[in-house]
Amino acid sequence: MEIRLGKNIRAFRKQRSLTQEQLAEVLGVSTGAVYKWEADLSIPELGMILEMADFFDTSVDVLLGYEMRDNRLETSISRLWEMNSNKDRAGLAEAEKALKKYPHNLQVVSAAAFMYRNIGMEDHDRGLLMRALELMETSLLLFDQNTDPMGDKIIVYQNMATVYEELGEIDKAIGILRTHNPFGIFNHQLGLILSVKCRDHKAALPCLSHSLLIQIEMLFNTTMGFAHAFYLRGDFMSAKDVLQWGMDCLVGLRRQKGSSYVDKISSIFHVCLAGVQLRTDSPDIARATLAKAIALAEKFDADPNYGPDSYRFVTETEWTFTAVDSFGKKAAESLEKLVELIGDEELHSLWEQSLVRCS
Repeated sequence: MEIRLGKNIRAFRKQRSLTQEQLAEVLGVSTGAVYKWEADLSIPELGMILEMADFFDTSVDVLLGYEMRDNRLETSISRLWEMNSNKDRAGLAEAEKALKKYPHNLQVVSAAAFMYRNIGMEDHDRGLLMRALELMETSLLLFDQNTDPMGDKIIVYQNMATVYEELGEIDKAIGILRTHNPFGIFNHQLGLILSVKCRDHKAALPCLSHSLLIQIEMLFNTTMGFAHAFYLRGDFMSAKDVLQWGMDCLVGLRRQKGSSYVDKISSIFHVCLAGVQLRTDSPDIARATLAKAIALAEKFDADPNYGPDSYRFVTETEWTFTAVDSFGKKAAESLEKLVELIGDEELHSLWEQSLVRCS
């Protein structure tokens, strides 16, 4: 809690155009005493504070600079997360105060754990990191309180692994990630540790390969979701940009030789892009984009490849992987259904014309 008494005495004195000597005379003290108060070198006795508050026509609270804080549970939690976001080191003391008041509240314990983890990692402070682990272990015992759909024990385990890695306890970090890794969602972290910290490429590559395959699926869904949401909002330029971004990301993942599932994904992106270009550009540009979509689909259908070897960088994996498209097995079939789903008459007409030209 910050006391602003010295600054406030000086501010009130200047409001009344008084010198330190004049205020000292009013209060019956030495000029040196006023100087020390204003410089925060000493604090006046309680009776003198009351006398000054009366002289300045203000309350003791205002003179001290005291502000009543809202320490209710929800406010305390919000304050901890805000201090965490701002990387405010004072948040550590604030966290301990909240823990003393609400020691068995999941949200308080979790917020404090993240505070200690984040500052501990930035400062490379082993003590703070050990405190973070202690709080994370406590939070696992409190998860019957969880009402946050985004909250899950699995996230706590991932953060514990991160802390153990920072502490140099690599075996513990790997053990946690391997034990608590449904569907391989933390293989990116596990693969990085195995590669960088353990220098074990044989163990790292399967994890990283599986992680990349997951990221490709996420890239497709995220790009399509953004594009459609922007389109519905009437923000056609953003829809166009996000589709172009998605295609640019995919290009680097296509194997140079042979067939690649990247071609099928790219053909879908091209159809969506053509639909947007009808709003941002000209029909001729959209027609050219549809022609590219058809060419990519034909290329894939001539030699379809749904396996993991369809992508660059993917090596051996410990998981069976086969790409699935609910629109249809053939790329051409998927594009046909996509055009129907979009339901734009101008795009449908352009699609029919493009099929004739490409046949």
